[in-house]
Amino acid sequence: MVSVIYSTTDTLDTAKTIARSLVKEKLVACVHIIPKIESVYRWQGKIEETNECVLLAKTSERNVQKTIQKIRSIHPYKVPEIIVFPPVGGLKEYLDYIEAETA
Repeated sequence: MVSVIYSTTDTLDTAKTIARSLVKEKLVACVHIIPKIESVYRWQGKIEETNECVLLAKTSERNVQKTIQKIRSIHPYKVPEIIVFPPVGGLKEYLDYIEAETA
């Protein structure tokens, strides 16, 4: 089974550092980086607005917890956004690729 891990971070450099580390350690098959989004959120009682980057990491279900731990160890935020999505389907060959690259 494959999972997609969604996370945001402060800068493109941080996003690339996280992505490279995850791929190098074979925790994920690949990471897509969306370099600029605008976020509006409530944090510690205040409404904040900031620019962030999105990471979409594809991994095997067996690597989800290790991937979350690795992101937390590198991430600059005190409470990083890390959400796991289980795909409901996909191209079998691509799903097989993710499984093979994260073995």
